Amino acid sequence: MSRSHIRHELSMLEASLRKELGALLALHQITVDTQHLSLTALIDEMTASKLADEPLFIKLTQLDAALCQLDLGLYGLCADCEADIESDRLNANPLEQRCTQCAADYAHEHRHELRLTH
Repeated sequence: MSRSHIRHELSMLEASLRKELGALLALHQITVDTQHLSLTALIDEMTASKLADEPLFIKLTQLDAALCQLDLGLYGLCADCEADIESDRLNANPLEQRCTQCAADYAHEHRHELRLTH
């Protein structure tokens, strides 16, 4: 996938997540301009509004990380082992941060935490 195609995919995802965040904030009667604030500011706002447990919070932080990685030329590298993330994983989820093996290791190592929060 070309860098411009990746950026386009991430931009489309960002627009969708911003819309979803607007609905979530409205539900909680929080007024924030979700279309013009930076992702970092939106993540900070979710934290301040005690919404960090929402699944959307994780997606926004993953999107922010993916965009930073793209800018640094590191997009598609595993956050743990720095190997290339398999293209089928990135096609399925452009926010993916780990290769198959590291994702399995992470899930195994953190299974107790995952069980407690779900």
